[in-house]
Formats: sequence, structure tokens, C-alpha cells
Amino acid sequence: MKITFLGTGTSSGVPLIGCQCEVCQSADERDKRLRVSIHIQASDKSFVIDTGPDFRQQMLRANIRHLDAVLYTHEHKDHTAGLDDIRAFNFLQNCEIPAYARRQVLEQLKTEFAYIFAESKYAGVPLVQLNEITNRAFEIGGVSFLPVEVMHYKLPVFGYRIYNFAYVTDVNFISEIELQKLNDLDVLVLGALQIPAHPSHFTLAEAIEMAQRIGAKQTYFTHISHRMGKHEAVSAMLPPNIYLAYDGLQISL
Repeated sequence: MKITFLGTGTSSGVPLIGCQCEVCQSADERDKRLRVSIHIQASDKSFVIDTGPDFRQQMLRANIRHLDAVLYTHEHKDHTAGLDDIRAFNFLQNCEIPAYARRQVLEQLKTEFAYIFAESKYAGVPLVQLNEITNRAFEIGGVSFLPVEVMHYKLPVFGYRIYNFAYVTDVNFISEIELQKLNDLDVLVLGALQIPAHPSHFTLAEAIEMAQRIGAKQTYFTHISHRMGKHEAVSAMLPPNIYLAYDGLQISL
């Protein structure tokens, strides 16, 4: 299995025009973060988790030419806004692209992208097959996914476990029951927004504490705001086997 970090930032982590903060002005490419998303190559299958506003740019940059399915964590726009650009894969593959999410996320997609799901479709709209999932394991093309339900303040969000890898972003609480799904991981990807307190995301200190509790062999932090600070400086603060992810990072398991 190969993991590619398509984006590791947030809407407040993307370099801003005219911003003079040290992260936006950094010459380190690891500080240039697109909105958070990840690509998973498992066996001969290709999956993306979340299609944020940078989805098209991310797929071109990573040279991903085939897509078997999209999975969604939750309905916030920085995770869904790029759905329209699925159409490129419709054209290349001559088929619908399946999308998997809980019911409330599917309903939000149908509202925000009503033209895609209208009964009378305009020619050339993206072709998306919606699939409802619940907090139970499911398979796509022979690859097993186990949802991990976490809380993003008051909003339930799905992380996903795929074999010995788990991806959990937009989180500030994980219940004891859901934590059990994260035992015996080789790699954990966990959201860590910034150093100051935040009402709906783990801070750096909270993410470190949670990562150490879960005890994966390696943990990578993602969904990083520019308020976190520069990659090099923050990396020097991290315990062994815990790292900041960056756009373009690849991990093989």
C-alpha cells in the first residue's frame, strides 16, 4: 500500500496573497500546503479521501490518472468543494466514480452540487454514484475500510482504517470505543491544527498526547494551520516517531 499526502493544510494554512507571516513567506516547500486530502494505492485500486477546493491541482501534481472511488470524512467545504473535477476521471475511465459517505454528507453534496444529481442532467456534468455508509466496515473492490467515528466539536466525522493504516482528521475527541479501532497500527495520520487552543481541532500538544496513547509505530500530523509555525521548527519539537506531514510526502506500507 502506498500513501500520498495530496494536501496537509487548512483554509487558514494555505499561503495568502500579501500575508507577511513566517509560514506564508517561507522558502521551505514543506510550508506550502494545499487543503487536506490523501491518496491511497491499495493493491491495484486507487482511492482519494476528500475532494477539497484544490482537488484538481492535487491530482495533476501527483500525476494520478485513475480513480476507483472517493471517500468523504465530513461535509465541510474544504473537504468537498472539488467534487466537480471528478469529471476528468469520468472522461478518462468512461464510467461513474463512486463516492462513499454517511447520509448527512451525501445530502449536503446533493444540495451543494444539485446540478450533478438532478433528474434531468445537463450534458457533461460529473457522473458520481453515491453510496451511503454507516459506522461499520465495508469493502470497495476487495479493499476493506473500517470507519472510525470521531468528533469535530459537535459534528461527527469519519476517519478510516485500511489494514494497518488509519487516517483521522478534523478531530478534537475520540471515544474509548472508537479508540479500540486504532490499536496495532503501523501508521496513523492525525489532525493537529495549531499550537493555541481551538474549539474543534486537536492542538499540537493534544495531538501528541493522543498519538502517544494510540501508540502507532509512526504518526504523521496533518490539517495544519499556518498558526502551527514552520515545518522545520515544529518538527524539532516532536517526540520520536511523530512527524509533521507535508504535501507530496509518500509512505509505503
